[in-house]
Amino acid sequence: MNSGSEIRDSEKGMTTQEQELSTQTDVVPAHADIGHAKTPIESPGSGKVIGILFAVVLLIAIGYGLHIRSSHEKQVARATTEAAILPVNVVHPSVNAAAQDLVLPGNVQAFIETPIYSRTNGYLKKWYFDIGARVRKGQLLAEIETPEVDQQLLQSRSELERMEANMELAGVTSNRWQSLLAKHAVSQQEADQARSNYIAAQAAVDASKANVRRLEQLQSYERITAPFDGVITARNTDIGDLINAGSGSSNPRELFHLAAIGKLRVYVAVPEVYAESIHDGAEATLTQDSNPGLKVPGKIVRNANSIDHATRTLNVEVDVDNAKGEMLPGAYVFVHFHLPAGAHTVTVPSNTLLFRSEGLRVAVVHGERVELTPVTIGHDYGNSVEVTSGLTQSDQVILDPPDSIASGMKVRVQRVSGQGQ
Repeated sequence: MNSGSEIRDSEKGMTTQEQELSTQTDVVPAHADIGHAKTPIESPGSGKVIGILFAVVLLIAIGYGLHIRSSHEKQVARATTEAAILPVNVVHPSVNAAAQDLVLPGNVQAFIETPIYSRTNGYLKKWYFDIGARVRKGQLLAEIETPEVDQQLLQSRSELERMEANMELAGVTSNRWQSLLAKHAVSQQEADQARSNYIAAQAAVDASKANVRRLEQLQSYERITAPFDGVITARNTDIGDLINAGSGSSNPRELFHLAAIGKLRVYVAVPEVYAESIHDGAEATLTQDSNPGLKVPGKIVRNANSIDHATRTLNVEVDVDNAKGEMLPGAYVFVHFHLPAGAHTVTVPSNTLLFRSEGLRVAVVHGERVELTPVTIGHDYGNSVEVTSGLTQSDQVILDPPDSIASGMKVRVQRVSGQGQ
C-alpha cells in the first residue's frame, strides 16, 4: 500500500515539474535569440541608494511644508497685530482764531419806566389818554375832584387873613408902646410885652401861609401830569373811581404806567467764565426771534462789577437807541458780544475732549503712541473750544477718541484733518 502511494506521489511531482517547465517555456518569445540574451546583474548597493533618495525627498517635502505653514502663521500674526492697532483720525489745533460771538438771552426794559399814583384823595373827574398814547412831559393825563381839599384850602386862606389882621394890630400896638416908652409914660416891661405879641403874630402868619401852600399843593395834585416824555403802557382807572392817595394806602392803585422807549436798557447775565472779556464801551448786537432779519446795535454802558453768588453771573447793561421803535420793552432778545481771541490760545473741535476723573484731557499722537494731555479751556464756542494751555499748533489731536484709550496705546493715523474750526 505504501509503495502504491509513493508511486502516485512521484507521478504527481513529475507532472508538476513538467507544468512549471512548460510555463517557463511559454514566457520566452518564440523568435528570441537565446544565445545572445543577457542576464541582468543586480548590484548589492542599489536598494540602499534608492532608500536614501526617497528619505531626502521626504525630508525636503516636510521642510517645505513646515516653511509654508510658518509663513502663513506669521502673516496671520501680522494681520492680527495690525488689526489690534486702533485706527484714528487726527486734527491740528488752529491758532489766532478770529473773534467769536458770545450769544446770551437778554431782557429789554424801557430806559425810564414808572407807575403814576395819585397824591390826593378824591374821585376821578376825567382822563385824557389811553394805552399806546405818546405824551410829552407836563401834559395833562387826568383830573381828580377833591372837594375836601378845596374846602380846607378856603378855610386855611380865611385863617391866614385873620392872622395877618392880628399881626398888623400887634405891630401897631408895639410901635405905640415904643413911643410911650420913649416919653417914660409906660414901663419897659409893658413895651417888651407888646413887642413879643407882635413877633408871635408874625410867626402865626408864617405858619398859616405854610398851611395854605400845603393845601394848594394838594389841590394841584388834582391834575395828573406826565413826568417825562413816553408812552402810556397801562391805564387802571376810569371816570368816577374813588382815588386814594398813594402814600396814605397800604396797597395804592396805579392810575397809569408810563415808559420812555426812545432808548432801551437790556440786562444780560454773563457767565463768570466770560466776565473778564466784557468791557464797558464795547459794542454788542441784538437779534430777536420774532424778527430774524433785524439786527440792532448796542453798547455796553456798565456792569455790576460783582459776580452774583446764586447764579455765578455778571449783570451787564447794554443801551440801545430805539428812536424808530423797532424793539419793545419786555421783549426777549439775544445779545451778541464780540469776544476777542486770545493771543496764545488754540482752538480744537469739541469732539476731541476726554472727561476723566483726573480732569479734562485730549489724546495727542506722538510717533505711534498716544499721550493723554491735560488742557485748560477758555471759551466754549459750541462745536469748538478755546484751549489756553496744553496744546500747540503742531500737535496731532485725535478726533472722537474712545473711552478706553490710554497713554502709551499704539495707534495708526488714517487721516489728518485741517486745522480745527
